[in-house]
Amino acid sequence: MNNRTMQAVVCEALAADFSKVALREVPVPEPGPGEVRVRVEAASLNFPDLLMLKGEYQFKPDPPFTVGMDLAGVVDALGPGVSDLRIGQRVAGGAKTGAFAEFAICPASNLHAVPDAMPAPMAAAYPAAYTTACVSLIERGQLKARETLLVHGASGGVGMAAMDVGRLLGARVIATTASAEKASALRLAGADEVIVLGPKPGDAFREEVKRLTQDRGADVIYDPVGGDVFDESTRCIAFNGRLLVIGFAGGRIASVNTNIPLIKGFSVIGVRAGEYGRRLPERGRIVRDLIWQWAAEGKTRPTVFAELPLARWREAFELMRDRRLVGKVVLRP
Repeated sequence: MNNRTMQAVVCEALAADFSKVALREVPVPEPGPGEVRVRVEAASLNFPDLLMLKGEYQFKPDPPFTVGMDLAGVVDALGPGVSDLRIGQRVAGGAKTGAFAEFAICPASNLHAVPDAMPAPMAAAYPAAYTTACVSLIERGQLKARETLLVHGASGGVGMAAMDVGRLLGARVIATTASAEKASALRLAGADEVIVLGPKPGDAFREEVKRLTQDRGADVIYDPVGGDVFDESTRCIAFNGRLLVIGFAGGRIASVNTNIPLIKGFSVIGVRAGEYGRRLPERGRIVRDLIWQWAAEGKTRPTVFAELPLARWREAFELMRDRRLVGKVVLRP
């Protein structure tokens, strides 16, 4: 019988703030069939992690649960039926919950070997963000070389991953941000052009996008923000463009009158990267193999904004909530 305990960031009840989250001592979990226990070296925060604390994400775990989706670490134990991984192997991936702990349980199918040259914080910042970017831009958006990609929320983890993937695909990348201080960092991260938004999230980028594209508009728009940003995006998208709905970080879920895509000839495409891989496992494997091939070849550049010890989880959550990040924040047990 396993009597070991570990530290974990636990959501004990749903709340609008972080008042029901705490660092707790909990039992070390045991892997079941098809599962792996990972000794966590680093775990990265994603916006859905914060939504789950309020019960506002598509997946709604019942409290108490350990927070966190993405991790990197070392295989510590194998559940029955797992034969393609080995004890001591460096891996990255995760599950819907459980990453912000000293040990975590993950389905073996969700884990991938980490390239030798890739440090654990960078590997932890990689899976969800780059999977989302690839499913969005390659599988759903069909982004082509020399097309224009407009990335909203560009300073966040999924935004920076989209810029990186867009660059690899040969697109011209235009990034938007609400912070003039972040503009130079976005250019260094691969944006060809950066538009700094006004005081309101949807302010003023329509005319700037039209100017930068000689009035044609953006071919693909990557929108994890929603609300006013989505509304304004419908006014600066090219004919035959693809407006990708990634999420609603801005808070308001936008709607569009169907005559607008009809007249302007564009598509509104919903993206749920995790569900895409579950419904279409072969395509999901292709995406996963591609992003890790890029990582092994050094073609991708995940950005880690801050590394914090597990005990400073609240600081990490506040950095994301207040949109003070350029890239990803990582917790280290």
